[in-house]
Amino acid sequence: MKSIKEKLKASGLKKILSYIDSDYEKNLPKIIKWIEQLDSQGIYANVINNVRNVLNDPNSNWYQLLKYAFEDIDKNTRRMLLENFVINSSILGTPHRRKMMEQEECNIPWAILMDPTSACNINCIGCWAAEYGKQLNLDLETLDRIIREGKELGIYMYIYSGGEPLIRKKDIITLCERHPDCAFLAFTNGTLIDEPFVQEMARVHNFSPAISIEGFEKETDARRGKGTYAKIMQGMDYLKKYKQLFGISVCYTRQNLVSSGSDEFIDAMIEKGAAFCWYFTYMPIGKNAPTDLMATPEQREFMYHQVRRWRKEKPMFIIDFWNDGEYVKGCIAGGKSYLHINANGDVEPCAFIHYANTNIKESSLLDALKTPLFREYAAHQPFNKNHLQPCPLLDNPYALREIVQKSHARSTDLTEPEDVVHLTDKCIETAKNWAPRAKILWENSPAGKAQSM
Repeated sequence: MKSIKEKLKASGLKKILSYIDSDYEKNLPKIIKWIEQLDSQGIYANVINNVRNVLNDPNSNWYQLLKYAFEDIDKNTRRMLLENFVINSSILGTPHRRKMMEQEECNIPWAILMDPTSACNINCIGCWAAEYGKQLNLDLETLDRIIREGKELGIYMYIYSGGEPLIRKKDIITLCERHPDCAFLAFTNGTLIDEPFVQEMARVHNFSPAISIEGFEKETDARRGKGTYAKIMQGMDYLKKYKQLFGISVCYTRQNLVSSGSDEFIDAMIEKGAAFCWYFTYMPIGKNAPTDLMATPEQREFMYHQVRRWRKEKPMFIIDFWNDGEYVKGCIAGGKSYLHINANGDVEPCAFIHYANTNIKESSLLDALKTPLFREYAAHQPFNKNHLQPCPLLDNPYALREIVQKSHARSTDLTEPEDVVHLTDKCIETAKNWAPRAKILWENSPAGKAQSM
């Protein structure tokens, strides 16, 4: 529960956001100047300079993204998401999480990723969830308990995956209503985003979808089924009509990168109204997962440069979870920034690492963070001094093998348990091939140069 001091601070910050919201072009520079005067130690100097640079260049991509946020997103939705994301999760939540980490001597994540259901209405090639069937669900009260326990630890960001989370539309909206102080996001295939659901989003204001897409129609339908792309486009039209914030989630593979990594694709998604993009690289999870979809070292390096160029040119917030390891000091899983709870309740360090010591149905969230698997993760992070080799599976497979074996974690694969040696063996060659390119990129990156000083 928030203290009186926190409530007063939140109230003041909300007034500032309201002041900015009334006329962002006129009032945001005033707020920046005020913060600069108060920041005598220069703690926020870099942030202030970056914001000022954006405001001074109306033709820049970042100014256009700012304009989109204040002019093309529903006012109440924007205000609630800003309050929950900026105030609750960041300004108030971050110091509370740090305090709890010191007190409890364990990682406390910024976000929790959880699967309401293992069910899915489509069958995507290379997706482990497609093999899990439809029988597993986290019931509404369990999901609610996770959120309540999370807020006690300072966690106000909750993300859904699956399965297809929007199969549980009603419960997702109910959780938005029960926790108006939290920000919610779902990784969704987008085919269930219809007009009534978007109207519900516009009513509760604190939910945003990240729609999974493989590129244009040919690539998307090839992996996700014929007609999927058309349904996604219809869903985006509804989201744009009701001025709801949404983005895309792209898994780039050896086969789809020409489309999913192109300027034409990103431009088309911006035109449809997408404000953000999460890039993932394909991971061979599951005993029978194909390995020929894994991106080549050349493709991964291409995306490294492509995303950085886009950040200078495109009015979209873009993250590549592997190639951006240099900004977050490597891997963010294991409770460092997030954890994953699958539809069976198993508490896993990552959506791609299917091992656990405990189940949320038998444990509190805090106790789960203290299990041997999470402690081993914390002890080993970062898994590589080169933060462009962040992943304990894809980039440092022997690290994951050691962590799982030392913590005696069990496989949580819901169809056919996979021994960690079998899993990591699939990535050894890929890790070996990526290392030389990662070394050159790291040595020439700002973070790599700073590390060598």
